[in-house]
Amino acid sequence: MSSNGIRDRVAVVGMGCTPFGEHWERSADDLLLDATQECLAATPNLSPDDVDAYWLGTLGSGQSGMALSRPLSLDHKPVTRVENYCATGSEAFRNACYAVASGAYDRVMAVGVEKLKDSGFSGLLRSDPPGDGTAPELSLTAPAAFSLLDPAYCARYGVDPGAMREAMTHVAWKNHANGARNPKAQFRSVVSKETIERAPLVAGRLGVFDCSGVSDGAACALIVRAEDAPQYTDRPMYVKGLSLVAGPARGAMDPGYDYTTFPEVVHAAADAYRQAGVTDPRTQISLAEVHDCFTPTEVVLMEDLGFADRGQSWRDVLDGAFELGGRLPVNPDGGLKSFGHPVGASGLRMLYECWLQFRGEAGERQLAEPRLGLTHNLGGRPGGCVSFVSVVGPDLG
Repeated sequence: MSSNGIRDRVAVVGMGCTPFGEHWERSADDLLLDATQECLAATPNLSPDDVDAYWLGTLGSGQSGMALSRPLSLDHKPVTRVENYCATGSEAFRNACYAVASGAYDRVMAVGVEKLKDSGFSGLLRSDPPGDGTAPELSLTAPAAFSLLDPAYCARYGVDPGAMREAMTHVAWKNHANGARNPKAQFRSVVSKETIERAPLVAGRLGVFDCSGVSDGAACALIVRAEDAPQYTDRPMYVKGLSLVAGPARGAMDPGYDYTTFPEVVHAAADAYRQAGVTDPRTQISLAEVHDCFTPTEVVLMEDLGFADRGQSWRDVLDGAFELGGRLPVNPDGGLKSFGHPVGASGLRMLYECWLQFRGEAGERQLAEPRLGLTHNLGGRPGGCVSFVSVVGPDLG
């Protein structure tokens, strides 16, 4: 895979994020206004009209750029609506960054929003296009598809199912503990390991607390050229690497695929690391926001992202390697598990945590002098997905 990247060519100079949760009293328009107003408050000399172009990410809470131009009362601005499954918010950010790096625009905004709670569906709003019957995995629910990671991992690496269950429980416990420190998280209570393990089953060995939250929310980022960043803030966040890959989606029919890895994540991470000059992610990355849609997903991602050896991440999880005080804090804001997962906003929410951490504004979960942050989304399911990885930092070079 060949990509040249845009290392240190663009910077984030403002961000906004609503609380995630059940916003029955708020519309998608309201959430978009809340997030963009917080973002522009960081740059008080700018108004929505001062932004040259917008990218809007939403899976099912609006169609066309008018889903953003209407609530913001934009005066004939270019607004591009994008969708890429659960990487939708990250896709909006990626395209906005490339637009600035190309020189096409001076100031752009990436915005993501989703209203899931009052959509009439209990989970993610999704419709499958007509097919030829060669994609049997689409007949599975998302929990059922991701539940396959657990027994497959145990079988390949000889992990005792009880130890794997303990690792999955630890992921949920950790992320809920982190989310309890976050005033914008959907779920703000510490959940005991006993409660997690006794929860009603959803699919396979996945219980209620092994699954991410379904929520409403919005988030956004204001992006400019790196050399212009000091005009807007004394603490910008620089983009080091951006990678998005779409897999061939052959997993369900490929006898070589064993449900213990996401090849798309491996490729996206390698590309982003190459762009950012990261050679040892375990020591160079200070914090990671990863797509913990289900607890075994986070276990597998630790290996796909290079944070743990193959077949060993469950041990690192139990040893506390990815807790706030561990060697590489993962999902310090609570992750999808606790912060929630309004699809179009999740990727930008992850970047928002990096933004807060680099500025020393993360409150009770603040890390000591973070230098590089990683964000990761995947959309789809094991055997066929899209994957996004970004690397960002507070310093040039």
